Amino acid sequence: MQAVGKLMKVFITRRVPPEGMKILSAAGACEVSQWDSDEPVPRTELLKGVQGAHGLLCLLSDKIDAEVLDAAGPNLKVISTMSVGFDHMALDEIKKRGIRVGYTPDVLTDATAELTVALLLATARRLPEGVEEVKNGGWSSWTPLWLCGYGLSGSTVGVIGLGRIGMAIAQRLMPFGVKRLLYSGRTAKAHAAEVNGEFVPLDTLVSESDFIVVSCSLTPETQGLCDKAFFSKMKNTAVFVNSSRGAVVNQEDLYQALTSGQIAAAGLDVTTPEPLPTDHPLLTLKNCVVLPHIGSATYSTRGIMSALAARNLLGGLQGTDMPSELTF
Repeated sequence: MQAVGKLMKVFITRRVPPEGMKILSAAGACEVSQWDSDEPVPRTELLKGVQGAHGLLCLLSDKIDAEVLDAAGPNLKVISTMSVGFDHMALDEIKKRGIRVGYTPDVLTDATAELTVALLLATARRLPEGVEEVKNGGWSSWTPLWLCGYGLSGSTVGVIGLGRIGMAIAQRLMPFGVKRLLYSGRTAKAHAAEVNGEFVPLDTLVSESDFIVVSCSLTPETQGLCDKAFFSKMKNTAVFVNSSRGAVVNQEDLYQALTSGQIAAAGLDVTTPEPLPTDHPLLTLKNCVVLPHIGSATYSTRGIMSALAARNLLGGLQGTDMPSELTF
């Protein structure tokens, strides 16, 4: 630990929940400067803020590339991101410079899985449409097929990426009476047995599933994975849900699939870009439910994420173990 008077400089790119700030101030090891706003830090302020920093606490919206690392200089020991995703960071550059990276997996698994199930149900059972009809006077007498959607009972659900979050989603969906749970990914997972998961090729999953849930990480292989060819193999009664990363989906192809009746409906908690412009074509569709990336948005989860990001930062600054270090 450096002696007092030699406090290590830390830059935080946003207002974060107080749990993390308390941990940093109690440690007494660092001098914290922060972009004190709920809005993302402008690039110029980020480059200014990181100068001479030993530690950086950032968010998914901050692009951490060679320019930022150069601006920080040789003092930078650790980058702690308050996210489970790390595609906003140039890991090759970071590794080259021997900088440690902390992230926040696991702690947001339950919240994200709950939100994904909520989004799937809202999309399949047309809840936003229903709310709108009540408000605008469209609700008249009972009609047999009015606002009919699709149920989970007896269905086949396909999960693309049965990692921590994919598994948590599957566990929550099975009690709804799902008949088959298909999953695809790089390898078969031993834990899939808990949900009677069948490891199948992606084409099989896409063509046989009534509901498709995307919960894979964004990699060069998954970038644009859900495209025209993908949607053309889906059932026209199938519902597509993405709570992973926006770039996994080709949104133009999704729009075409939704407007042409190629697929029944889509629910998205992630888009490209974020936020999605209010005049985006997808927002004109009744059969597309778009949420503002709120997968982990519960008060307790965000507090725990903030605390974990702070502990990761301190571990990196002090050269000790980080509770959740990214190995790459």
